Amino acid sequence: MISLSFLTIKVKADEGMWLPLLIDRLNYVDMKKMGCHLTADEIYSANHSSIKDAIVSLNDGDCTGVMVSDEGLLFTAHHCGEGFIQSHSTVEKDYITYGFWARDKIEELRNDKLAATFLIRIEDVSGKILSYVNDKMTEAQRQAIIDSVSSILEKNAVKETQYDAKVLSFFEGNEFYMFVTETYKDVRLVGTPSEAIGDFGAETDNWMWPRHAGEFSLFRVYMSPDGKPAGYSKKNIPYKPKHFLPVSIKGAKKDDFAMILGYPYTTDRFMTSYGIKVNEDEYNTPYIKIHKEILSIIDEDMKADPDVKIKYISKYFDISNYYKYYTGQNEQLENRKIYDKKVALEKAFTNWYNNDPKLKERYDSVLSDLEKANENIGKYTKTTTYYEEAIFEGLEIIAFTKTYEDLYKQLKANANNDSIKLMTQKLTYAAKLYFKNYNTATDKKICQSMFNMFFTDVPKEYYPDVYASIQKKFKGNVAAYVNEIYDKSIFANKDKLLDFLVNPDYKRLDKDIGYITMESFYTKYHELLDLYKASDPLMSKGKRLFLEGLRAMNKNKKYYPDANENMRLTYGKVTDYAPNPASKFNYYTTLDELMAKEDPKNPEFTVPDKLKQLYQNKDYGNYATDGKMHVCFITNNDIAGGVSGSPVINGDGELTGIVFDMNWESTSSDLFFDENYQRTINVDIKYVLFIIDKYAGATNIIKELTLKE
Repeated sequence: MISLSFLTIKVKADEGMWLPLLIDRLNYVDMKKMGCHLTADEIYSANHSSIKDAIVSLNDGDCTGVMVSDEGLLFTAHHCGEGFIQSHSTVEKDYITYGFWARDKIEELRNDKLAATFLIRIEDVSGKILSYVNDKMTEAQRQAIIDSVSSILEKNAVKETQYDAKVLSFFEGNEFYMFVTETYKDVRLVGTPSEAIGDFGAETDNWMWPRHAGEFSLFRVYMSPDGKPAGYSKKNIPYKPKHFLPVSIKGAKKDDFAMILGYPYTTDRFMTSYGIKVNEDEYNTPYIKIHKEILSIIDEDMKADPDVKIKYISKYFDISNYYKYYTGQNEQLENRKIYDKKVALEKAFTNWYNNDPKLKERYDSVLSDLEKANENIGKYTKTTTYYEEAIFEGLEIIAFTKTYEDLYKQLKANANNDSIKLMTQKLTYAAKLYFKNYNTATDKKICQSMFNMFFTDVPKEYYPDVYASIQKKFKGNVAAYVNEIYDKSIFANKDKLLDFLVNPDYKRLDKDIGYITMESFYTKYHELLDLYKASDPLMSKGKRLFLEGLRAMNKNKKYYPDANENMRLTYGKVTDYAPNPASKFNYYTTLDELMAKEDPKNPEFTVPDKLKQLYQNKDYGNYATDGKMHVCFITNNDIAGGVSGSPVINGDGELTGIVFDMNWESTSSDLFFDENYQRTINVDIKYVLFIIDKYAGATNIIKELTLKE
């Protein structure tokens, strides 16, 4: 950190996650002024190769990747690949600790649960859908028609193709767009740096700037010999992308144009003040408490056993990532006074429609309806959060047992033997994968802690029926009940479960304490969910009309829709950052700073010997910038979760970095965009190349890339 006097003129972030289809109409003039040398058609086109064809959605938007060669090679963030890296790791072959590099395609590692989806085209179908609905309809009637018309449009769009299509709602049902995509299911691990490089700083630095993590991993997409999507096969060949990005080794410099295309999760930036209070108090607060406890248990077990560390490192990162995010979000909601800003907007909205009788007739009940809807939701949010996060997400045994419900139904219905056989084969395979990455003792500790927390914090009227059994049979002793689950349930023991799958019987599941517990929690949860969703029609209509009104109130403002897991484009610049009057951060970090942070006693800040040697010898190849090795840089792009792994693209359409995080002050940006504080954190592509080439010696990968000086 460089301490300087605070700049009175701030570099402000460029708000908006825009639909690529509309950039020519809404954004291109501004992009060109900022330094974009591409045409709008070169960025998005449904008719010929464009940059959008190089952008990959990994596992339906879990992360984003970018194609970087004509042989299907893609870059993504390190944490996006960590779960797959972990799945290939053992104590003997610890790719997490030591990294992995395929020197030839034959060495690349198969990933059965990883898929890569490419966008074929986007279509505005708003007119085709909205022409069938009117204001006299109930929300249920309206949604039924929307679903029906959408289904027809989707089927017609993919007829006689291998494509998929999905119609999505935008601006809370005021517009609709259809996304046609193609998914490839043979994606193999090509390379990853060690955890010490890829996750340097780990949780201490997560959501923070400055950063020094080599946050990247490499995969390759494969296709069938006839060029179509296919499951894994040795006969498959590398995918030939319609477009891939050349890689810039010019470096990212201050004020450079920076464009990002990726797949952000969901945002709710039009949430009212009523929703902000529910979100902060009834969801974030219990979420933080639950996951703080889970993390402490996993951390303790990982430190005690290397095998547990390999099994749980990826899970720990995922949990910790969101725990810290929601902690930051609550802090920023308070610091940025988001509630007050929402109230001010609502007052402006009220004043606007009050001046016109027709507007008043249409919009006068909107905010009161949203207040009522949020009041109802608020009654149940804390409890449903405990069900979802402490029980369904927190306890692996519950989530795993849930996957056996279909088998139970088939067995009870006396389904034919072929159907049962196919189902048990899939479950047997899944069980072997599950237990490879599962530690019974760890899950048991979490279960006891979560059960105790649940029964302390959730009102008794919302308890599942199984609680009566704990009181009666176990005299209220939660620990004894938990012991019974992990001692007796087939879902806590690999051998027992595999034995069951040889000759499955629903009656055995009826008696299994693990299955009984899962069913009990889910039964009560669905009862609560019905109460929670009772206000959905009021909420849906209120949000739709609120958005309609806001856009009418500000006719000259360019609005972008909330993110909803489809491709978006953001643009901005490489820039430094002054978060408060006392300090200013540079726009890049260096290997010098990384070495200064080394702490051999802290696993989050260890530095591999070879990296130290390269640093001491200043052996940077042609990847240094003015004699220094840049590691990460920041831009003022507008992003959200899911964009990790996205490319940072310069004005010439070249790859300059890979997105992997945002700054602490941006953690409230899903609910409110603050142009003064938003920053996107990226690993510098020159550092990526340096690690691949000089550190790993994987010159086969370097030769595959198209480098631009």
